[in-house]
Amino acid sequence: MSGDRTDGAVATRRRLLTLAPLGLASAAGVGFWAMLSGMERGSFDPHDIHAPAVDRLVPSFALPDQAPGRGFSSDDLRAQTVPVLVNFFASWCVPCVVEAPVVAALAGRLPVWGIAYKDRPDDTAGFVARSAAASYARLAADRAGLCAIDWGVSGVPESFLVRPGGSIAWHLPGPLTDEIVAGELLPLAARLRR
Repeated sequence: MSGDRTDGAVATRRRLLTLAPLGLASAAGVGFWAMLSGMERGSFDPHDIHAPAVDRLVPSFALPDQAPGRGFSSDDLRAQTVPVLVNFFASWCVPCVVEAPVVAALAGRLPVWGIAYKDRPDDTAGFVARSAAASYARLAADRAGLCAIDWGVSGVPESFLVRPGGSIAWHLPGPLTDEIVAGELLPLAARLRR
């Protein structure tokens, strides 16, 4: 009699183990369908990373110089009396190359401080020299990528507008465009200067 119960329990466990992958696949399918439906309705943005960067203070950090620029720290940002755009980029990043002329066009209109993300020093120096990104007012190196993690960077390019005093006023995960600069970034920076 006890042998029948043991055989029944083993059979039940086998059925459950056999059905588990089917259950996981079904759940994944429902999740994927919900995501696609949300994209179709416009209620799901795959680029929205839900990183709560806006209105928090910049994280504490100190980064070394990246030639041809001068490194900076969170204390340097907090001491600013004007808004500063912090731009994470890399020489190996294709969208960063596309974004470089937009960054250069900001020179004289808004201070842009660059942070080279997980890049070799010579590659970054070459990128800055040959691209319009030479307009960075300050340039630091985040070779290990740890500072980017503290900021909540999900990939490069990524930009943060920092208010005087050091809190983040605006965040863009992705490349800057002329439309974004004219429609969002510069109007906000002008309001922060008042």
